[in-house]
Amino acid sequence: MKILIIDEMHPSIIELLEKDEHTVHYEPKISRSEIMDKVHDFHGLVIRSKTPMDRELLEKASQLQFIARAGAGLDKIDLDYLVERGIKLFHAAKGNRDAVAEHAVGGLLALFNHVIKADAEVRKGIWDREGNRGHELKGKTVGIMGYGNMGKSFAKRMSGFGVCVMAYDKYKREFEDDNVQEVIWEKVKAEADILSIHVPLTPETKGFFTFEELESFAKPFWLINTARGEVISFETLNRALDAGILRGAVLDVLENEKFKKFTPEQKEEFEKLAQRDNVIFSPHVAGWTFESYEKINQVLVKRIKKAFK
Repeated sequence: MKILIIDEMHPSIIELLEKDEHTVHYEPKISRSEIMDKVHDFHGLVIRSKTPMDRELLEKASQLQFIARAGAGLDKIDLDYLVERGIKLFHAAKGNRDAVAEHAVGGLLALFNHVIKADAEVRKGIWDREGNRGHELKGKTVGIMGYGNMGKSFAKRMSGFGVCVMAYDKYKREFEDDNVQEVIWEKVKAEADILSIHVPLTPETKGFFTFEELESFAKPFWLINTARGEVISFETLNRALDAGILRGAVLDVLENEKFKKFTPEQKEEFEKLAQRDNVIFSPHVAGWTFESYEKINQVLVKRIKKAFK
């Protein structure tokens, strides 16, 4: 098949695809208009998230047989149109699930032990032991929302810390294993000391975490979000932190990740968040390790090969 790669990928993707006798065009700098001009000539697209795979673009892809998404999120892809056309869709959640899980654990430990705050203080000659007294994970209850590849990988890592791990997934049943207890959402809200979000962005999850939803938790808790920022707004995070509903947050994703396109309200609320010692940020890199960069390629090529062998 003739395959067009439109985003930056680890170079191993080319060799892996060519080994299966595909013709590969690697054009990571290509613009959306250029994609639309030439997409009719390709059987496969390998993408990240540079340009939406919407109906406007896909209608021009007259020979398209598959899209391979180098990552987990599918929110920028017109899934209904793919079904309508019979175009296969592959994604690579298995390629970066370990990276996401480790990042979430690392952020949580840093938050519990004031690592970023303490490091900044010591560099300034401030030796404040009491102000940086931490919390232990052991004995805490960890709630997981969404038990797909990421949620399951996170649960596996948390199981070694002496915590109770429970998970809720609206679309999965009978997934309980040695690492996790399967529960209803109300039980998570009743018992969780920590909540880690692992859901895709859909109309159902967008804005799901309102202030009222957070307020309905039985006790104050720490929040980890390595999924999608749009599930909770800056304003809601600030309100919940001010009210003591949230004890802190690890945020690898943001409501809006384009700083220059913040609305005035988003800019004001983000600046408030950025002043807080109990909030840790990272720039959507939880799944972005050197190892996952290669593993994603291996997962995608394996799935393409299996589908078209």
